[in-house]
Amino acid sequence: MNHGFIKVAAAVPAVRVGDCKYNVEQMESLIIQAQGAGVEIILFPELSITGYSCQDLFRQTMLLDAAETSIMMLLDFTRQLDIVSIVGLPIVVGGLLLNCAAVIQKGQLLGLVPKTYLPNYNEFYEKRWFASSQDLRPTELRFAGAKIIVTPDIQLFRTCDGVLFGIEICEDVWAPTPPSNNLALAGADIIFNLSASDELIDKHAYLKSLLAQQSARTMSGYVYSGCGFGESTQDVVYGGNAIIYENGSLMCEGERFSLTPQTVTAQIDVERLRGERRNNSTFVNAQRNVKFSIQNTKSEILITNCRSIEPRDFVLEREIDPHPFIPKTDEMVTSCCDIFNIQVMGLAKRIVHTRSERVIVGISGGLDSTLALLVCAKTFDKLQIPRTGIVGVTMPGFGTTDRTHSNALSLMKSLGVSIREISIDLSVSQHFKDIDHDVHVHDVTYENSQARERTQILMDLSNQLGGLVIGTGDLSELALGWATYNGDHMSMYGVNASIPKTLIKYLVQYVADNEVDAESSATLADIIDTPISPELIPADDNGEIRQKTEDLVGPYELHDFFIYYFLRFGFRPSKIYLLAKRAFNGTNAGTNSYTNDVIKHWLRIFVIRFFNQQFKRSCLPDGPKVGSVSLSPRGDWRMPSDATSVIWINDCDAL
Repeated sequence: MNHGFIKVAAAVPAVRVGDCKYNVEQMESLIIQAQGAGVEIILFPELSITGYSCQDLFRQTMLLDAAETSIMMLLDFTRQLDIVSIVGLPIVVGGLLLNCAAVIQKGQLLGLVPKTYLPNYNEFYEKRWFASSQDLRPTELRFAGAKIIVTPDIQLFRTCDGVLFGIEICEDVWAPTPPSNNLALAGADIIFNLSASDELIDKHAYLKSLLAQQSARTMSGYVYSGCGFGESTQDVVYGGNAIIYENGSLMCEGERFSLTPQTVTAQIDVERLRGERRNNSTFVNAQRNVKFSIQNTKSEILITNCRSIEPRDFVLEREIDPHPFIPKTDEMVTSCCDIFNIQVMGLAKRIVHTRSERVIVGISGGLDSTLALLVCAKTFDKLQIPRTGIVGVTMPGFGTTDRTHSNALSLMKSLGVSIREISIDLSVSQHFKDIDHDVHVHDVTYENSQARERTQILMDLSNQLGGLVIGTGDLSELALGWATYNGDHMSMYGVNASIPKTLIKYLVQYVADNEVDAESSATLADIIDTPISPELIPADDNGEIRQKTEDLVGPYELHDFFIYYFLRFGFRPSKIYLLAKRAFNGTNAGTNSYTNDVIKHWLRIFVIRFFNQQFKRSCLPDGPKVGSVSLSPRGDWRMPSDATSVIWINDCDAL
C-alpha cells in the first residue's frame, strides 16, 4: 500500500476442464505479468485449478490429487514473488469435499477459505459434490506440504502494510446475508470473490448491480473474477467477468466473451474507504453484530498475516476526476434538476413557516445572485405567489460595470420580479469621510465597506417590506472565507450555501435550457460568460472588470477539488496534491492543466484560508444541503474558530 492505495487484479485465465497442470501454467503466466505491473493481490475464478465444470469428475481421487500437486507447483513458482494469489480448488477435509479459495504468497499457503452457500437450483447442482462451510468444524489439515486450519469462522488476511481482505465464493454474494457482510464488519477493506456465474439474458446487468450494491453497503473494495473461455459449454456458457468496484463505483471491468486470457487492475483507495467507515455511525454500530455473533456462536475471527514485500516506487494509475462536484454528462440534467428542486423546497418551507410572501435578493449580475434569483422565482411559482413579491435589488457601486448592471436589470425584468436600484456610491463615500478613510486607497476597508453597505440596505428593506433576505454565497466562497463578515456573509436563508462555484454555472445553464423564457435564457448565457468578480474595485479604462476573483484567491476548479477531498474524506494535503497532479496534468479533456508548483501554491493558500476563516462559518445562516459536502456549523462541519493549521501547513511545505 502506498499513499493509501493498493493495486489489485482480477484475472480470467484460459482453462481446460480437468487439466490442472495446464491451468496452473496459465495462471502462472498471468501472475508474473501482474507482479511486473506492481499488483499486490491477484484473484482467479472459482475452482480455477481444476475448472469449474468438472461435474462428477470431482468425485475422482485422481483429480483431487492433481489439484493438490498443482498447488505445490504454484507454491514453488511463487517462492520469489511478493504478489498474493487467490485461486480456487476442491479440498478434501475429513468426510467433506469443499469448494475452496487458496491464498498463496512467497511459496506459502496462507489459508483456505471454504464456500458457504452452494447453489442447487436450475442449472446448478453443487450439493451433488460439495459440502458447505456450515457443515465444517475447525480442522487442522495437512495439504500441499503445509499444516493449515480450515474453519467456518470468519477469516481475514492482512498484508504487510495492514490492508485486511476477506474472501467469498460466487453464490455467497447472491445470498440474503452474504459472508462479505461479516467480513467487512470484522475489518476487511477489500472482498475478493472467486466465481463461476454463467451467462443469461440480462444477468450481467443484474450481477453488476449486485456487486455495486454490496461494495457500497459494506464500504469496501470488491474484486470479482468469473470463469471464462475453456469451461465446458455442454449446457451453459461462461463469459469471463473481471470486475472491480470501490464503495459502489465501478473501477474497471474486462471484456466479456473473450477467447484470450485477460487481467484487469485497479488501485483501490483503502484510506478513503476507512475514512468513509469511520464517518458513518451506522457502519460503526453495525460492527456490534459481528461481536455478538462471535460471542453467541463461540466462534472467532482468524487473521492471517501475509509475508513482507519489497518496497516499490509508487505511480498513481487510476483516473482522478478533476471536477468531483460536477455530475457526469449523462447524469447532468437529472442531477441539476434535483439540486435546483432541493433549493426550491428548502426556501419554500422557510417562506411558508415565516408566512412571508416577500423575499429580498441583492442582484449583481454575477452567477451566485443569479442562481439565487432563479431559485426564488421557481419557489414563488411553486407556492403560487406572484413573482412581484420577489424584490430584486441592484446596488451599483464603485466597481460595477455596465455589463453586470445591464444583465442584472434585464434578468429581473424578464423574470417579472420587482426591481429596486439603490446606488451605494454616496452612502459609502460618506462612510469613508466618517471613518477618515482615503477613497483612493483600495484596500480591504474600501472593499468591505461596500459589501456591508449592501447588506445593510437589504436587511433594512426586509424590515420595511416584511420579507426575507436571501443569501447568495456559495460553498467555495465559504470554504475560502471569500465573503465580508457581517456583509454578504449574512442573510436570513442562504440557498447556495452548499453548492460549489464550479457547479453554479451548470445549474444556471440547466435553468436557462429548461426553466425560463428565451429572453431570460439569453441573459443567463452572458452571465455565465462573465468573469467572476466581486466588483469592489473600479473598472479598467475600457470599462471592463479589473478585479477577477480567481487572480486573487486562485482557480476555483482547484479549490473545489481541494475542498472535496479535504472535507469529504479528510485527506492530508500531500495526498490531495498527489491526486491533483493526476487530475490536472492536461490529459482530461475540457480541464485546465496546472504545474506542480501552481498546485502546491494554491493548496497551501487553501489550507491557510480554510483554517483562518472558520469564524465566518461558525455563524452561518440556515440553508439547504444539496450534496455530500456541506460547511453548515449545525451539520457536516463543526470546527473551533481558533484551531491551528500547523500540521497541515507543515505537510504542504514538505511537498
